[in-house]
Amino acid sequence: MITANNQSPHHVVVVGGGFGGLYAAKALSRDKNIFVTLIDKRNFHLFQPLLYQVATGTLSPADISSPLRSVLNHSNNTQVLMGEVLDINPQAQKVSLQSQELTYDSLIVATGVSHHYFGNDNWEQVAPGLKTVEDALEMRRKIFVAFEAAEKETDIEKRRAWLTFVVVGGGPTGVELAGAIAELAYTTLKKDFRNIDTSEAKILLIEGMDRILPPYTPDLSAKAESSLTKLGVTVKTKALVTDIADDIVTMRQEDKVEKIPAKTVLWAAGVKASPMGAILAAKTGAELDRVGRVVVAPDLSVPNYPNIFVVGDLASFSHQNSKPLPGVAPVAMQEGSYVAKLIQNTIEGKKSVPFRYLDRGSLAVIGRNAAVVDLGFVKFSGILAWLTWVFVHIYFLIEFDNKLVVMLQWGWSYWTRNRGARLITGSESFVDSKSDRFASVNNKTAVEI
Repeated sequence: MITANNQSPHHVVVVGGGFGGLYAAKALSRDKNIFVTLIDKRNFHLFQPLLYQVATGTLSPADISSPLRSVLNHSNNTQVLMGEVLDINPQAQKVSLQSQELTYDSLIVATGVSHHYFGNDNWEQVAPGLKTVEDALEMRRKIFVAFEAAEKETDIEKRRAWLTFVVVGGGPTGVELAGAIAELAYTTLKKDFRNIDTSEAKILLIEGMDRILPPYTPDLSAKAESSLTKLGVTVKTKALVTDIADDIVTMRQEDKVEKIPAKTVLWAAGVKASPMGAILAAKTGAELDRVGRVVVAPDLSVPNYPNIFVVGDLASFSHQNSKPLPGVAPVAMQEGSYVAKLIQNTIEGKKSVPFRYLDRGSLAVIGRNAAVVDLGFVKFSGILAWLTWVFVHIYFLIEFDNKLVVMLQWGWSYWTRNRGARLITGSESFVDSKSDRFASVNNKTAVEI
């Protein structure tokens, strides 16, 4: 371990290189009294709010990813380890990786959440969620393979199923996915095929609540639904998916049950905590909420363990408005920065006030020139909201080259209506029209379609 002086600095171990963990590490990276170890299973930070654009072919994974070592290479008091924390010993103040143990003075856990299928984990194989680069590439593969399969399909009913896209979950991710797929089908791909009319595609957005974007005000939800409808998306509210099997989505909408033939189902309906939540609960006695997030104290620490902190999506913080803060990037950023400052204050013998989230507003994009923005003191939609969304997301990208590349890509896509990352990658998937099967070259497997 590298140290800045002859005395042992305060060692802060940060688990997770997402928004919460990275913002904490960056805030501590210039403090000579502190040594930081950032641990992540990946060697890069992923800008998750734009992951849906990878899934729909607008951006490439590298456009929204930043190598953690590159982001933190300016600091001599910070090391980055690629690995997975398997256990925590809060009494000995140690974390265990696959092949080593690290001792900490302060521990920050920011391992986030994954998608949740509400007890139907078998749906994950046919309805991928969107939390990782691999998820986005799998979605991209499924979306563009669907158009390729429809191009070769002669059976009208099977072709219609290939051209039906079901997005489950009407939160920001679901709304953004549905809008992006609609733009693909009705604009970008319209002249690319000869045997099909891509504008005949059917995009359904299914939401269990009485409106999409439930965290937003009813008027903005209504405007978002109107924008989606104009794009060609069919919005189903008060609707629950009860089964996904054999290329059939079974949906119950109040008293009506509907079976929808669809070969492409995308999941944006819920989240569950990472396994670190259960490990912390077992080792510290911390309380977990219904989705497995750690219920934290007002200073984001684990109760009875003032040197262990949980930030970001894994933290259930309900001390501000009696309900947990939303799992969005600004919350994680502010929590990471707050904990870094609290640790510095503790070392210097200063007191810290409890964490308080400053809500600067919410944004959701629907499509070209269409978005909704709620800044608290003002709400608006349309092209001004869309431009606000564009500049906010470019601003918060981690590295300058990412900002530049994304800005150029968006500018090109806007004027040409073209998406340059429409690559089908992964398992070299194809459709064999003679055998009516979906084949995967690399793993030599095939499943019925």
